[in-house]
Amino acid sequence: IRRGHRVYTQIGAPCHSLNRIAFRNLVDVCYTEDEVKAMAEEVDVVDGPNDEGEMFERPGKLSDYLPAPYPNEEAARYANGGAYPPDLSLIVKARHGGPDYIFALLTGYKDPPAGVAPRETQWYNPYFNGGWIGMPPPLEEDGALDYDDGTPSTRTQMAKDVSVFLQWASEPEHDDRKLMGFKWIVAMTIALGFTTYYKRFKWAPLKNRRLELE
Repeated sequence: IRRGHRVYTQIGAPCHSLNRIAFRNLVDVCYTEDEVKAMAEEVDVVDGPNDEGEMFERPGKLSDYLPAPYPNEEAARYANGGAYPPDLSLIVKARHGGPDYIFALLTGYKDPPAGVAPRETQWYNPYFNGGWIGMPPPLEEDGALDYDDGTPSTRTQMAKDVSVFLQWASEPEHDDRKLMGFKWIVAMTIALGFTTYYKRFKWAPLKNRRLELE
């Protein structure tokens, strides 16, 4: 996830937003709290109004969400030749195949087949609906960045890492929810055991007793 976040930050973030992820979501997942605080403080966040009714900028904090590359959809389309880069928060859930689709899309850019004329502002990708996509190949060559753990940053490795990161981003609470569900199952199993014991050895004799009246 840490490597995938690195790929997103350096390659995907200049065009694609991640509006549903806050800096605090990264704590103890792929960075320490101090690392995330330092990362957030590098971002200027518009806040306010202050006592004078004016908006102001302040350093980011853990509760802030990751900054978007464009202020609105119109600015995004203007900067990308009319194409609108989608928000990636739920892109894994929104596409059939999930992370496999993301990996195939990132590594699937090819030359147009014979008889198909190339287009100036679009690129051929058979994994994209319609075959033509407005996003240029984001992972054009190996070694586009250096991983902290020394992992070779090949195109396929970067595509895999960012696919895993986006899968996590679609459900950052996934592990906590599964752990909570497991705890509930354990608790209910114990409660069932006590209930069965009470029913079998405490309540059943009272329920089945016979009263004789003279």
